[in-house]
Amino acid sequence: MYKIIIRPLFFLFDPEKIHHFTFSLIRILSKIPGIPAIFRSLYQINNKKLERKLFGLTFKNPVGLAAGFDKNAVLYNELANFGFGFIEIGTVTPKAQAGNPKKRVFRLKADKAIINRMGFNNKGLKAAIKQLKKNKGKLVIGGNIGKNTDTMPDGYTADYLKCFSELHPFVDYFVLNVSCPNVGSHAKLTDKDYLIELITTVQKLNKTFSKQKPILLKIGPDLNKIQLDEVIEIVSETKIDGVIATNTSTNRDGLLASKEQLDAIGNGGLSGKPIKDNSTKVIKYLAETSNKAFPIIGVGGIHSAQDALEKINAGADLIQIYTGFIYEGPALVKRINKAVLEDS
Repeated sequence: MYKIIIRPLFFLFDPEKIHHFTFSLIRILSKIPGIPAIFRSLYQINNKKLERKLFGLTFKNPVGLAAGFDKNAVLYNELANFGFGFIEIGTVTPKAQAGNPKKRVFRLKADKAIINRMGFNNKGLKAAIKQLKKNKGKLVIGGNIGKNTDTMPDGYTADYLKCFSELHPFVDYFVLNVSCPNVGSHAKLTDKDYLIELITTVQKLNKTFSKQKPILLKIGPDLNKIQLDEVIEIVSETKIDGVIATNTSTNRDGLLASKEQLDAIGNGGLSGKPIKDNSTKVIKYLAETSNKAFPIIGVGGIHSAQDALEKINAGADLIQIYTGFIYEGPALVKRINKAVLEDS
């Protein structure tokens, strides 16, 4: 039904507008008595064999929703009914910001992909906290944090610390987003020495809390082997809790979309099917080269149960979906969990 009726209808409209419409629709439907129970019966698989224990947390299943979908933490309670084991909110920045000028989200239908240059648009820290106070405790919630676009380089660390400190009571784990290609001025955020300094400073703050929260680093799919070796060194030196691989890509090689279409779209992060193989290669390299020294959450181009199993077999402990959720529909979560059960 989703691919035959709902998706073709939704794809007639602007991607960003239909995203907001879908949020409103899910929220309205979820207020109707009995509808959340129907969603759960359609999409959830509750089986102890799906549970994953990682960073001291128990995930009810290994399939999560990646950051960027529920930026402002407004729909995670309702989205929990669709079978996810965890949801990552954000990216949250200290101050609200509009992001990049519209139009900034583009579908590449033939490629089953999306290009976006949202630019960390979000309502800011206070708005996210207000929503997170409504958490009904259905599943693990991650907090993806970043810096404001107008923050100068000497203030980057302060932005991350502010987000970490104030979100700490309301999320179960943190992600330092240093790899989004849509924010600009990222040279410092890819510098190894600075990353070690940032992680160490955030960890020091973490230790001031009675209950410490796991901290992960999100990396991009376009890193070469030397850069990936640096990631492994950073994890080894800082003892950060894990890595999310990967973010969106700036690479446009091998796309079915025409050069004219891509030129008209311009810059932005590519997500979806085309980045599947690169993302899996990054996961495999990190897992094998480090001798599986740290947990990995695999994300990028998961559009089927088989895609998810490839990530897991490459070394991912958990996986996340986003673009696949848009193209394949909510039944994808159940298909993946079913395949994981059959494969175990």
